[in-house]
Amino acid sequence: MKLAKPVLTDQELEIMKIVWVRGSATVRDVYEELLKRRKIAYTTVMTMMGILEQKGHLKKSADERAYLYTPAQPQREVVGNMVHDFLKRVFNGSAKPLLIQLVEDKKLTPDELDEIRKLLKEKRRKK
Repeated sequence: MKLAKPVLTDQELEIMKIVWVRGSATVRDVYEELLKRRKIAYTTVMTMMGILEQKGHLKKSADERAYLYTPAQPQREVVGNMVHDFLKRVFNGSAKPLLIQLVEDKKLTPDELDEIRKLLKEKRRKK
């Protein structure tokens, strides 16, 4: 089994988000979706999806006319790995400084703060 690289580049993540939403996609599907946002070459998308397959983020299977790509891991798992990697690199593995930073920079809305409070209460009850 190929080991998935936990951190995706911005372009890889953009492609993965499209495939996660669709469930599966061809290079053409991803290319057309990306064209709605910005100019990009079809061959660039094809190359990037090949790299994502080599890294173990996508699985490829033969379809009628083209290869069909599906995610190798669920989005929640990949994003969770990226968050853990970020916490290790930036905050020595501690989530507390990240939360403090978000709250102090006013990056969280009152609704988001309420949701976090509820999650923390539920977490405490389960422990």
